[in-house]
Order: sequence, then C-alpha cells, then structure tokens
Amino acid sequence: MSVLAKYVFVTGGVVSGLGKGVLTASLGCLLRGRGVRVTLQKIDPYLNVDAGTMNPYEHGEVFVTRDGLETDLDIGHYERFLHEELSRANYLTTGQVYWAVIQRERRGDYLGQTVQVIPHITEEIKSRIKGALEATGSDVVVVEVGGTVGDIEGLPYLEAIRQLRDELPREDVAVVHLAYVPILSTTGELKTKPTQHSVKELRATGIQPDFIVARCPTALPLALRKKIALFCDVPTEHVIEDRDLPSIYEVPLALAEEGFDRKLLRRLDLTPGDQDLAAWKDFVRRLRDSERAIRIGIVGKYVELRDAYLSITEALRHAGAALGARVEIAWIPAQRVEEEGEKALAGLQGILVPGGFGERGIAGKVFAADYARRTGLPYFGICLGMQVAVIAFARAVLGWKEANSTEFDPRTPYPVIDLLPEQAGVRAKGGTMRLGEYPAKLQPGTRIHAAYGTDTIGERHRHRYEFNLRFLEAFEGAGLLPCAFSPDGRLVEAVELRDHPWYVAVQFHPEFRSRPLRPHPLFVAFLRACASSSP
Repeated sequence: MSVLAKYVFVTGGVVSGLGKGVLTASLGCLLRGRGVRVTLQKIDPYLNVDAGTMNPYEHGEVFVTRDGLETDLDIGHYERFLHEELSRANYLTTGQVYWAVIQRERRGDYLGQTVQVIPHITEEIKSRIKGALEATGSDVVVVEVGGTVGDIEGLPYLEAIRQLRDELPREDVAVVHLAYVPILSTTGELKTKPTQHSVKELRATGIQPDFIVARCPTALPLALRKKIALFCDVPTEHVIEDRDLPSIYEVPLALAEEGFDRKLLRRLDLTPGDQDLAAWKDFVRRLRDSERAIRIGIVGKYVELRDAYLSITEALRHAGAALGARVEIAWIPAQRVEEEGEKALAGLQGILVPGGFGERGIAGKVFAADYARRTGLPYFGICLGMQVAVIAFARAVLGWKEANSTEFDPRTPYPVIDLLPEQAGVRAKGGTMRLGEYPAKLQPGTRIHAAYGTDTIGERHRHRYEFNLRFLEAFEGAGLLPCAFSPDGRLVEAVELRDHPWYVAVQFHPEFRSRPLRPHPLFVAFLRACASSSP
C-alpha cells in the first residue's frame, strides 16, 4: 500500500471535447518524468457498465485493457503517455458504481438502511478512487472526471470530490479545471467569460479549483491570466495556458514550459525532482521533422469518424517517427471500395484493414485484402482485417466463392471464420467476447516472427469469431500460412502469405500496446515494407 496518498482531480467546463484526457495523460507523463509514482483514472458518468456496447459514432474507439475491460479511448492516451499498462482499477463508470451498490442492497449488506446517493453512492465512488492507488502501488492518482461541469450525471462525482477535500488534509487533494477561452470572431479577442461561468458552476458544487487550465487557440496574454485569476480566485501563476498545438504529444512539453508539474507538486506538498523529458523531446522532434512520406490507406467502416481508429493512427505515427517517416493516412470508406473498386485504392503504398463488427462494408474490405494480395501491395489486417483476408483468399485462390464468416452468412458452405463452441450460446453483448491479453506462439521463419524477434508474445483481443481449423490444411497448401497459434494450438492468431512482399494479418489488436517511445514491432515492419513499395 502507498505511503503517500495524493489525489488530483481534472474537471472540464464550457464545452466537451477540450482535451481533458490529453491533459490528464500529460500530467501523468510529467509527474512520471519527475520520478513520482503516479497512476491515472478515468471517470465516465454514463450508466453503461463499460464502453463495450457503445456505438463508435457516440464515443469513438473502444480501448481494451490487458485484463480485458472495454474502456473509452482516454485510457489509451493514459497508457501511451505513461508507458504503462493499466487495468480495471483505472476506469470507473456510473454503471459500475450503481451495480455494486444495488448488489450490496440485495444481499442485505446495508442492514435495512435507506440506500441513497449520499452517502452510499458517494462512498462507493471514493472507495474506487482510493482503490486505484492501492491497486497500482502509486503515491499520486490523477482522476479525470468525464463530461462537463453542470451535467446532472456528474453531480455525484463532484460531491464525492467535495467530501474528499473536507476529509483529507488540504495538501492531499488538488483540483484542476480545464475551461475554454475562445476567440470572438467579430473582434478577434480572446474572451474569458465562458471560463468564469464554468468556474462559477464548479464552485456551486462546493469545489474551488486550485488550477485553471485555459484551452485557447492562441497564446494567453498575462493580462487575461490576471483577469481569470481575479474573477476565479486562484493565483495568477496557477492559470495555465493550454493552446492549440500541432500534435497531442507536444502538450506535456508545453505544460512543462509553464511549470505546471512543478507548481502542482508544490501544491501537494511534494518536493519536485529533476525533470527528464529528453526521450520525449526526441520523439516529438522526429515526429515533427520527418520529411519522407508513406501513404497508407485505412479501409474501414467508420473512417469519417477518425476517433474510431485512434490507437491505430497513433501506432502508425509512433512507427513512422521511429523510421524517420511521416505517415499520410488516406481514409477510405469500405463502401466506396465496393462502388469504385481499384480506383478507390490508387496511389497507396500500403493497405490496413482494422477491426470492426457487422456486415456493412464487408465486400469492400474483402476486395481491398484481395487487391493487396494480387498487386503485391503491403497489407496489414487487424482482427476483422484478418478475417476478411482469409475470406478473400478462400474465394479467389481456393475457389470457394461462397466462403464467408458465419457472422455474415450463417448458412455458408465454407465457414472459414466461425464462432468458437463456447461462444455459440452467448446472447448478452456486453463483456462476453474474447477480451484482454492472451499468449501466442510464433512460427519460426515467418515475417511475424522476424518482426517480434521472439517465440512467444502476449497481445490483446476483442472479438467472437475465429479462423476455422477445419480448413487449415487447405489454406497452408495454397500459400496462406497460419504463423501464430494459441499455446494449445486451438486458435490461429495470425496468418501471412508465403509469396508476397509483406502480407500479415492478426486476430489481436497490436495497436493497443504501441507507445511513443516503444513503437509496436508489427507497425514498424509494416511501414518499412510500405516505404519500399511505389505508390
């Protein structure tokens, strides 16, 4: 258990989408850089138990932790900025809180009490916040409170924070409020009134922020910092500029220039250690200065919503920076490929088909996988991207024109992708897939083995359907080689083409384990192959 127990809460005001997740991740990065044992936690105030059943149009990517929890994309930011694997303890939803309290009430644990938001819900919230410190052995937890101050669903969390501020010594709790300072189009002026009103809303819940982070399009003049400080009752030096930047990875460096981490540690009565951001600065420099371009086409179902594939785009950037290359992503709707065929895939140096669910756009993804096979274009299939590669090969090479996944055609005579027996009777949608990290053994002499440089790996999964072992021999004989298996040999984890420059498809999600300072080897190998192909 931690000797120290310090709590930093990040709230947001005015509008959503200001970047609380990146701010929280950046604070974690900076505190870790000063030698602080820090962890991060996300509070999502919705009633869903987890993010697994949410439409990507509503919430973007579903990120999966090592222990199999489906979370929102901010946990991905946290892992990438901390260079650490997080767990269930780092993610909290209203659904989890109410579920736990109601189960206790049904068991009779409350001994006949009337169960109420205060104290029962707020006590459960506080317990889970403290649990993040205990589970990770950290001294400081930075907690992002999702939503916007004033939202009715966030009130129990703000009340729990207010109670913690009263219960703990002043130096053990700090509140950081992120608010918007827009430019008025008619005058070109930065306006502080929205920030003032959002702080007023926060103070109405009984919470006075210790720091105000001003998200603004341009630099924040000293006069406006003083104005915000005066009207929001914080020291001027505690008004932190958070201006728009070309890359989210520049945010920690900009906050460090403001001395934010040093000021926060002093507010928590901790002595700031020396800051070491050399490796992070080097990564940002390579990301910014890379001149050689590699054009990758992502063929997906939700490409108009880039956040649906956030971890993939970040993994491509990490790998590109490692190779000194700038990755240019062509977002290609799978349905457009169905309509335009090869024309939609022109000018690419590589094709990536990401994960997904449902039949919409499948024909376009199958076409893209087969196009890469026929033309020698590097191909990287992830989860569903592996499944469509298998379907495409079965139809075009093995001659099984009706080959399919039973997800899309339950009556196909060639179910090359099928449910595992243990999934066949599952009816509930939430938390019932193969989730989290599983081990796999790599076949020596394969491209995937060369990329990893090891015999055994552990990667995260999020799917129900698997390669059907009934057809293994036929695929191997025709040149699509299963190159990674589960330790018991029951599951095919990856396939690759024998006679192709680089055609690798995996059942897992390697993007979840890519880090700025440790790019994922499969993404590096893919981009290296793409760099040598002509657009």
